Amino acid sequence: MSKTLRKGGVGAMMDEYERAAADLSVLLGRIRDDEFELVRDVETKDEGCRSIQTVLQHVVRAGYGYAAYIREAYGIEAKRPDIPLPTRLEALAQLEKMLAYTAATLEGKWELSDEAIMAVRIPSRWGPVYDLEQLLEHAIVHVLRHRRQIERFLTEPRFAGRHADR
Repeated sequence: MSKTLRKGGVGAMMDEYERAAADLSVLLGRIRDDEFELVRDVETKDEGCRSIQTVLQHVVRAGYGYAAYIREAYGIEAKRPDIPLPTRLEALAQLEKMLAYTAATLEGKWELSDEAIMAVRIPSRWGPVYDLEQLLEHAIVHVLRHRRQIERFLTEPRFAGRHADR
């Protein structure tokens, strides 16, 4: 399948964000619904990292958060929709909607100059102040890290898990 790649540095980062999400979607497409919902990490205190289901909810929420930060930096109205705990198919749809929201956020900014990219200041709630490139790179790596976490959930015996109702 051929895809038209966007122009510019911001366009390249959005393309890579979509690629990272596509890799995650392929992984989700290979598992059953019961595997998606299974509690994998019974020891973590982070509710967003207990199952593949909660990880995906976290990834989608964070993606909307990154887009909202960018919108706020440009004075554009931002929304952070409530993301209920999804089924596997809902998670795939939510991921696509989040990416579309991010792409709409960046529309018209694909070919910003390096100077314009670095001039954007985006303070995060967790401390660092990012420029546009740094925040987009953070968003991309966030998806990659959680894809890796899910791969570990599926391959390491310590994450064999248990059903939440047991």
